[in-house]
Amino acid sequence: MARRGGNSTTAQAGTGTGGSGGAREGTALKRALTTPLLYFFILGDVLGAGVYVLVGQVAADAGGAVWVPLVVALLLALLTAASYAELATKYPRAGGASHYATRAFGPFAGFVAGFCMLAAGVVSVAALARGFGGDYLAEFVTLPVGLVAVAFLGLLALINARGIKESTRANVVATLIEVGGLVLIIVLGAWLLLRGDGDVGRLTQLGTPEKGAAAAVLSGSVLAYYSFVGFETSVNVAEETRDPRRSYPRALFGALATAGAVYVLVGLAASAAVPTSRLAESSGPLLEVVKEAGGVPDRLFSAIALVAVANGALLTGIMSSRLAYGMAKDGLLPSPLTKVLPGRRTPWAAIAVTTLLAMLLALTGSVATLASTLVLLLLIVFFMVNTAVLVLRRDEGEADHFRAPTVLPVLGLASCVLLATQIEGAVWLRGLAIVGVGVLLAALTTLRRKNDGAAPEITADVRTEQRTEAEREGSAT
Repeated sequence: MARRGGNSTTAQAGTGTGGSGGAREGTALKRALTTPLLYFFILGDVLGAGVYVLVGQVAADAGGAVWVPLVVALLLALLTAASYAELATKYPRAGGASHYATRAFGPFAGFVAGFCMLAAGVVSVAALARGFGGDYLAEFVTLPVGLVAVAFLGLLALINARGIKESTRANVVATLIEVGGLVLIIVLGAWLLLRGDGDVGRLTQLGTPEKGAAAAVLSGSVLAYYSFVGFETSVNVAEETRDPRRSYPRALFGALATAGAVYVLVGLAASAAVPTSRLAESSGPLLEVVKEAGGVPDRLFSAIALVAVANGALLTGIMSSRLAYGMAKDGLLPSPLTKVLPGRRTPWAAIAVTTLLAMLLALTGSVATLASTLVLLLLIVFFMVNTAVLVLRRDEGEADHFRAPTVLPVLGLASCVLLATQIEGAVWLRGLAIVGVGVLLAALTTLRRKNDGAAPEITADVRTEQRTEAEREGSAT
């Protein structure tokens, strides 16, 4: 194993072959993402399949004023997003939260953060694969869910391996379809009101018989926060962005603002068009709007939902593979995971491993237990990221990187704690069990690194590696 301590800038990029330029070229990723592609990447990841079932759950908790928890959730998400924007532009490389935690607290914390992200990501992909083979697909054809899930994951892996540009271009098309479905709901809701149906009075009804207004907003905001999860995955493709210091903040905040506006309008349309009780009882609340308005085939919405599921799985699969690749570069996972395709410059080994794990979970059906802990795992990661921003302020990092006002990561920390207090005890038990496995593996990894003579912390400056890669690509063009 290559030593990753000291001031070596090439060991992190290599696979144990020393500090040669060939090693850097053998494992560095291709910078192919522009600001628009990155914007659609983030928007597509946030506007996932969850929004098609989320509105009803928020209505059950908060009442008819669904838009209020959505706005609160957006503001809470923006706090942590500011921390990600600072760290992604300060250290623009794959690895994301794992890399930031490693820099701030050492490889033990980095492994735990990366493990939580990997667990959440792989489980999410497996769950989406099973969802793809479920009721939505049954509107068109009936096939064994396990068979569909495996074939679906295999196809996504091929798209992922073909290249980040091809994957994100497919995401642009899928995102436009997803947004089109949500815009359809907004238009149908407006049409219902214009023709005299619906009730705008429901938009101010906050609270339920069991909860007052404040408790309803907080409870509904936890559910609404789920809909904004996905922005954090984009940091794992920062290394593949042409100008991350400029592009990333614009794409991140632009995508979150767009998603927030769409969600609020969807919440207003759904709540005004459909009685709150009916909305809360439905597992397909947006389909209730379609039925209320009439004129739109049910299969159309099933097709849109399938696109949303496929797009979410593709983007999460990209995140998981890049995260595994980045952790391997930091010495937290086996170095073979840093292998990339010679021509495509995509991390084929990491793609293969994460896809196989997702297939296994999809076939065994154990994703249900892990899926309920996904948000808790991400809150743990977000807590570490917000803390890392403050700890790493002493490191200059990349010149002219985005810098969040100090109050934002502090409030981000508080938001993570606040949301975590609203999660049920049973979910905590499952989540802590998963984190416990990560802590055990982190301890074993740390012990192995010490036995191999590796430094306990990553202090290497990666700027030379990035400049070398940029110069190589510049000369090639």
